[in-house]
Amino acid sequence: MLAYFTGIDILEKERIKRLQSLLENKEQRVVIVAHTNPDGDAIGSSLGFYGYLQQKGFSKVDVIAPNKYASFLHWMPGNNDVRIATDDPENTLKIIAQADMIICLDFNGFGRAEQLEKPLLESTAFKVMIDHHPDPENGFDLVLSDTSVSSTAELVYRCITDMGDEALITKEIAECLYAGIVTDTGSFSFACNNPATYEVVARLIEKGVDGAYLHRLIYSTYTENRMRLLGYSLSEKLQVIPEAQTAFISLTKKDLERFHHNEGDTEGLVNYALDIRDIRLAALFMEKEDHVKVSLRSVGKLDVNRLARNYYQGGGHVNAAGGKSFLTMNDTLEAFIALVKKGFE
Repeated sequence: MLAYFTGIDILEKERIKRLQSLLENKEQRVVIVAHTNPDGDAIGSSLGFYGYLQQKGFSKVDVIAPNKYASFLHWMPGNNDVRIATDDPENTLKIIAQADMIICLDFNGFGRAEQLEKPLLESTAFKVMIDHHPDPENGFDLVLSDTSVSSTAELVYRCITDMGDEALITKEIAECLYAGIVTDTGSFSFACNNPATYEVVARLIEKGVDGAYLHRLIYSTYTENRMRLLGYSLSEKLQVIPEAQTAFISLTKKDLERFHHNEGDTEGLVNYALDIRDIRLAALFMEKEDHVKVSLRSVGKLDVNRLARNYYQGGGHVNAAGGKSFLTMNDTLEAFIALVKKGFE
């Protein structure tokens, strides 16, 4: 038994018991939903929980991603079973409407599922949220939330184990959960100061996870276009505001088209701006059809979750957050520069 189960109330016991009780009925139609633009933690935790439910004997389980996600996550066991809502919206809505239970992973407000927000809210299914982001919203019937853990994947592992089902975690499930932890901690470079995280990782490795091999699958499968986009972003599009200890990268639709951008090609790009000495705030601005996508990173106590919530209709963690701007790219950048130069609350 791991140390964090010895009286530390990481997950309220009554809520775990409630989830355990809910999962006794294996005839239910269960739908697992990830957030829009799902990252490694969203997909890893979703497919990990999907595999767990299969091991428990559930036969009516669907995994839904609101839109496509990075190809370097497609190796995960169960990937071929993920339904992409934008590819088949009609059937996706039917599946949500027919669900008995909906499990939302790695997001804590229905708006993070964007076009699925309305059908999720209208569904009569029992709604479970398992997540590690701050400030969960109302509307869920059961909330399992802990901002102290590294990732939702780690939280899923703890839920499974707290319910007494660690023996059901196969190598394939462990691989998905490991990928979620690795990607959400930047290969254990942030959000991982809790010894319990490493205990979980050790248990996953005991299940057969090859950490070095999975790291290559996630981080060493770049396309040539992605590498060229990275080089262009750093050499031509990186701007530094020394007096504000800020650096940012902006990419227009023309820039993205030039390098045949695919989902996931800019994953981690904002972190390069944060790697500059004395930089405390980094941002990536990407021009979309009807908005500018904003990714924010910071170090120390500089709260980009608040920045995203107050200025970009988004949110996230203290040191990693995102949102949207509905101004033009130029106006978005001008407003951001003015904001960081004057300092923000």
